[in-house]
Amino acid sequence: MPNATPLTSNTPLEIADAVNDVCPWSGKPIAADALTLYNGAVVGFCDPACRDKFARAVRSFENALQARRAESAGINQ
Repeated sequence: MPNATPLTSNTPLEIADAVNDVCPWSGKPIAADALTLYNGAVVGFCDPACRDKFARAVRSFENALQARRAESAGINQ
């Protein structure tokens, strides 16, 4: 059962709180050492490499969105 308390970056992540049972990259079962907090939810991965791949993808998308917003606002001109 998910925690009643809000999760923060300082909250230990528990596999029981994960919103998924299988890794979104590999389709394998998630592992307790491969959890991350994303938009307030615990997301599980099969291993730390897949978790880190997700983190890199999120950063890449966020950077691209930020660059697009800056360009639209004329900040880089």
